[in-house]
Amino acid sequence: MMKIFNVQHQQPLERLAPAGRIGVIALATDFNIEMDLSRMYPDDVQFFTSRVKNINPLTIENLRTMAPGITETAATLLPGTQLDAIMYACTSGTIAIGVERITQLIQQVQPNVPVTNPVTSALAAFDQFKAKKISILTPYTEAVNQEVADFFSNQGYEVLSIAGFGFEDDTAMTYITAQDIQDAALATCDEEADLMFISCTALRASLVLDTLEAKLKIPVISSNQALTWHSLQLLQYPKRVTGFGRLLLQKHL
Repeated sequence: MMKIFNVQHQQPLERLAPAGRIGVIALATDFNIEMDLSRMYPDDVQFFTSRVKNINPLTIENLRTMAPGITETAATLLPGTQLDAIMYACTSGTIAIGVERITQLIQQVQPNVPVTNPVTSALAAFDQFKAKKISILTPYTEAVNQEVADFFSNQGYEVLSIAGFGFEDDTAMTYITAQDIQDAALATCDEEADLMFISCTALRASLVLDTLEAKLKIPVISSNQALTWHSLQLLQYPKRVTGFGRLLLQKHL
């Protein structure tokens, strides 16, 4: 005859991720965001991912089709559990949909939770280094790059150069090697730039940030590095993170 028992825990329940819990809204096709965040987040911070449907090819019009799904996706992030911050993890999507709109869509179902995105994070990073003149590297087409350059120009930055790999497939962007990212950044960064920004959460740029900064002698910011840094700022995380560029060594805002 089977025996059935009730047991009681003897130790106090542990709070997992004692330093903070971060919700991540990733694109359905993004291979890279979780790998990058796993490399950069400290062990006492955890992130939890839900994915929003997106459409290839990557165009501004197709990026805007994500907007209706953002609220539904945000609602699936650890329902019933308090999150300390939420990120929408698409740089070009943020430019296409708009920073304020994305925050509004998320906070409809996650009220009072701080929200960030790659654009807000990047702008905060630019300000951290007092950068005025920037070079940008992306995986995007010329049409999307024009929108990206116009956005940052309208924010008051002088975009000295923008270069793109010309990809329209979001998944394929992740297949661009770290070596190609490094070589392209070195080849296209303007010598007058105060800072270089490598745009797109799908690019594995975190692997070459230290090397690029050593060679270029300026801060190099990537979308995922900026998201990591800014979300840690929202948590008021006290420690610095080494191995991924100068930004993660900076103090709180």
